[in-house]
Amino acid sequence: MGERAKRSLKICVVAGIPPVNILVVKFVRVLEPIVDEMVLITGNYPPQDIFSPKIELINLTNDSRNPSVLIKAARFALLQFRMLYHLVKNMSRAPVVIFFLEGGTSLLPMLAARLAGKRTIIVAAYSSTQVAREVHQGSRQGVFLIRVTSVLERLNYRLAGTIVVYSPAIIRQFGLARHRRKISIAPRHFLDFDRFTTQKPLRERENLIGYIGRLSHEKGTLNFLEAIPKVLDATGERAFLVGGDGPLRPQVEDCAAHPDSKLRFAGWVPHDDLPRFLNDLKLLVLPSYTEGLPNIMLEAMACGTPVLATPVGGIPDVIRDGETGFIMESNSPECIAGNIVRALNHPDLERIAGNARALVEREFTLEKAVERYRQVLSGG
Repeated sequence: MGERAKRSLKICVVAGIPPVNILVVKFVRVLEPIVDEMVLITGNYPPQDIFSPKIELINLTNDSRNPSVLIKAARFALLQFRMLYHLVKNMSRAPVVIFFLEGGTSLLPMLAARLAGKRTIIVAAYSSTQVAREVHQGSRQGVFLIRVTSVLERLNYRLAGTIVVYSPAIIRQFGLARHRRKISIAPRHFLDFDRFTTQKPLRERENLIGYIGRLSHEKGTLNFLEAIPKVLDATGERAFLVGGDGPLRPQVEDCAAHPDSKLRFAGWVPHDDLPRFLNDLKLLVLPSYTEGLPNIMLEAMACGTPVLATPVGGIPDVIRDGETGFIMESNSPECIAGNIVRALNHPDLERIAGNARALVEREFTLEKAVERYRQVLSGG
């Protein structure tokens, strides 16, 4: 008898239109060794980053300006129809549809995939409802948007055949406990340890405290800025750095421009430059209201840079206070400042940095990420 032909695996990936395509690029790198064909429906994606003939890119565009809530809702609805059109056009070729960076809100594409009998997988990279609450709190139109987002998210999780989360802590924080039977834990994160490595020993670094990431309310950016004077009052000899872009950029620039400011604003930091910036820091602060599993945290740990973060998303499953980093009780400016002082005065800061580096080297390799998603796609 001849050898039985291997069954090919074809998938569609709906990745929305992220502001930072490195997340989609890395997710595609994890999936590419597993599948035979992939249709990638996303946006703002540089075609030159398509590295394999297995991948067919459908590139959408989106207006990145910050409009009113109603205009934003209209644009979101239009984007859903465009995604639906391209998904319906292409999914006959693929028995599996993966929704990534969608926060569980792509109801029309999800319904189309389910009606067509496809296996549907949501990668719960973040909670759209939690983000909407933080961004639009206190606004009348925002209340409407939060309710709509919450309904869409709940419906999508109910319809999904599989929900992938990055760590056990996310199940509770995203309100997914009722869906436990169809949840898989599979972080898609991996690091290039030749690039993200300790270039400058911690003891040789200046007392530079930094935040690098999206400049937005849900990331706690303003809380970090308000903590700076409190740290200076307590210690005096400290400097601060903020890198990134987003809607709060004007506030960050104003703070850095103040004559007495000890803050340097680096603007958007290209991914290739991150190792250099991280190796300059004595401490990275992540004061987020909501997270999935932040790449910048893992990259800092790989660079031997201690991390101080709020216990949101998958962070508590990676950072153990006083062992692999530092956890703060809240992201109030007072709490951030007190914990910055605590972390920098810790007698075993180098040991903590070493523990963190060993953890990410062990758990966040490309090989481990590929194997985790091989199990997800095989139904294991």
